[in-house]
Amino acid sequence: MIDNHPTEKEAMACFLSGETKKANKLQDAFLAEVKKSGEDHCSCKAKCKHHGHCVDCVIIHRGHGRHLPACFHDMVNVRLEKLSGLTEHSMKPQKE
Repeated sequence: MIDNHPTEKEAMACFLSGETKKANKLQDAFLAEVKKSGEDHCSCKAKCKHHGHCVDCVIIHRGHGRHLPACFHDMVNVRLEKLSGLTEHSMKPQKE
């Protein structure tokens, strides 16, 4: 599990409160746990030679600027849903 991982969430809270040293240790532990698991954490469903190579994937998507990598879609949609709620989701098609 990577998304909303408790260790990384605690690390971000530490960064925001100025506890940089503790935050870095927590992030190191989070990354070590993810790498040690040996699991494929790439959420992309496309059959792509860059699957699981996040840095390469992000560089390519930034380079052509057409869309976000698939692994970012759910995260961005959750954020947009909250923003859309500020205007009572008026961006959704209206029923007549």
